[in-house]
Amino acid sequence: MAGGDGSQAIVAMVAAELDLPYACIPAGTRNHFALDLGVDRNDVVGALDAFVDGGERRVDLAEVNGRVFVNNVSLGLYADAVQRPGYREAKLHTLLDTVPDVLGPDAGTPDLSWGSETASGSAVAILVSNNPYRLGRALGSGTRPKLDRGLLGITVLAPITTGRTWSPRGKLAMRQWTAPAFEIESRAAVAAGIDGEATRLEPPLRFRIRPETLRVRVAPNHPGASPSALEPDKPWQIIPALVNVALHGHPSQLAKTA
Repeated sequence: MAGGDGSQAIVAMVAAELDLPYACIPAGTRNHFALDLGVDRNDVVGALDAFVDGGERRVDLAEVNGRVFVNNVSLGLYADAVQRPGYREAKLHTLLDTVPDVLGPDAGTPDLSWGSETASGSAVAILVSNNPYRLGRALGSGTRPKLDRGLLGITVLAPITTGRTWSPRGKLAMRQWTAPAFEIESRAAVAAGIDGEATRLEPPLRFRIRPETLRVRVAPNHPGASPSALEPDKPWQIIPALVNVALHGHPSQLAKTA
């Protein structure tokens, strides 16, 4: 597939269902999936060599309510920003304009719950990804070291709550964990960004991983691995990285854009 991540997800789903080899040609805007597959995003023509003598491996796909995604599904702050007119033309300003609605005193209580835990009225974001991201200052942060762990990456950004084990960052705390499946309940449709595309999902939101379901081929002269694949895992460090992964694919991009 030559295109962006939304198009990649559609073709990847079909390739997986038919057990056909798949090559990701990075012809989209950000090409996050290509980056984590180890495809050189600056060499679109060279990526075609995957069809000739590319190495092949199997990677995971993820889905929510039957819809396949290759990167992540965002709920909360980023999802609200994606829904707004003009988002694609002014992403940073739209994101910042959303903050008062989510964190301000007049913000409503999000009707999102999972297991025995419920997001509070000032919850910022939930990110569910196809394999966990590395966030923080480490090399390759904002990418996924592996795409074949058979696990969803789940990140919740919310206010500090007494009795929780979440680490505080100012007045907020972030918690991450992994699981093969995850479910979110709500009394109404939920705004979401799926691989950067705005949509609304009917509850319950059922996420699951599809382990090693996609046969991927990568050109022999391309890296063939994520930028963070060779870096050892380190503690998650920066709350803004959560939003920036969904928005830009790299935690430092917000500062660079500003």
